[in-house]
Amino acid sequence: MTETNLTGTTPDITVQNIEALKSLFPEVCTDGKIDFDKLQQLLGKNVDTNSERYNFSWNGKSQALHLSQSPSTGTLIPCKAESKGFDSTQNLYIEGDNLEVLKLLQKPYHKAVKMIYIDPPYNTGNDFVYPDDYKDSIENYLELTGQVDSDGRKIGTNAESNGRYHTDWLNMMYPRLRLARNLLRDDGVIFISIDDHEQANLKKICDEVFGEDNFIAAFPRVTKKGGKSSDVTAKNHDYILMYGKSIIESDLSGISHDDSGYSNKDEYFEERGYYKINQTLDYDSLGYVKSLDYPIIIDAETFYAGGDKDLYEQRQAGKHGRADWTWRWSKELFQFGLDKGFIEIRRGGVRPRIYTKTYQRVKIENIDSGYEILNFDRTKPLSTLEFTDNKYSNDNAKKDLKKIFGNFTFDYPKPVALIDKLLRINPRNDIVVLDCFAGTGTTGQAVLELNQEGGSR
Repeated sequence: MTETNLTGTTPDITVQNIEALKSLFPEVCTDGKIDFDKLQQLLGKNVDTNSERYNFSWNGKSQALHLSQSPSTGTLIPCKAESKGFDSTQNLYIEGDNLEVLKLLQKPYHKAVKMIYIDPPYNTGNDFVYPDDYKDSIENYLELTGQVDSDGRKIGTNAESNGRYHTDWLNMMYPRLRLARNLLRDDGVIFISIDDHEQANLKKICDEVFGEDNFIAAFPRVTKKGGKSSDVTAKNHDYILMYGKSIIESDLSGISHDDSGYSNKDEYFEERGYYKINQTLDYDSLGYVKSLDYPIIIDAETFYAGGDKDLYEQRQAGKHGRADWTWRWSKELFQFGLDKGFIEIRRGGVRPRIYTKTYQRVKIENIDSGYEILNFDRTKPLSTLEFTDNKYSNDNAKKDLKKIFGNFTFDYPKPVALIDKLLRINPRNDIVVLDCFAGTGTTGQAVLELNQEGGSR
């Protein structure tokens, strides 16, 4: 991450939007204002003039939109005495209300963030109050929202009896998501954890903020293995919604195979990695091909597909079944593989067998001039069922925290393994990662651990 100057000033997003329109339609802008009649004429049939249309609305949405566009009233103050390597670190931890901080980040980090992960309040009825009004002092704000009592700070509630149960939550999330989107690069992605209380509403506002076409996936994630929610059900999962800034621009990769079969080493280990042996060269093919049925000589020892010379000679004479023994590789490919160390003979069974080696980091490719060994990343798509393993659960996250804090823990933490997996679908290391609902700091921990492997996030 390059050095960034956080000046404590925020851009005027409304002015930026007008400038963007002006660059596209200069004729609709006069004295810094938009002529909507002229804009509508230019857009023609693409303007929806129907009074009834599909939309998602709630009380306070317009105010929430205005809130996302208004400048911040806050200032970032460096805490050098509480920091380590302040002048050289590439990591920033900012303590403050995330709406105000997101506004302060708009200028220095506009379209600079590759990945955002957030774990916002699930709106279970008692875990947040966000009355976004910061014109008063912080002391009055905390007192107003019921976050401070005689014992210090306390969290207010958003009880289901409140008629604004979902509205309060939507008004909290909407401006923050809009500001977060501004920070994403064109190839950036955002992951958002949520449960059944607001999953449907979150999907709708994300479709609006990021665009329905930029929805990538919804991952169910196991939260715990035991317990029950009622006499007949046990709610043991939540969700992770994934959106791209632009699905066309998204630069993502599959995840590395977690295959314990890659456990063998040979003289090529440094460049090829571990290898596994899981396929014999000869097999009972579905369709017999004579050119794939040939004798192989290695160190004066002759091998036949199927292990029988007499049956080989019968096949060569035309006495073979529709499906019969052959080699998987042609003569040319086998000789290349043998010369380059891709062949291994194993003994101890009924007969000696020839096996092919599958390496972690290289493979043989057929090109115009023959065969070559090419480097590649052995990856697979990130399955939407990836996070149903218990290692991604809250229970496993509590184990992570206990290693650091002992018996002190949080109620619903996310494990480092979860964020680690999400980070790994980004093919580059030199990226900016943001978590604007930091909680227990899991994202920061996952980034630090990946940076120790190499690269910089």
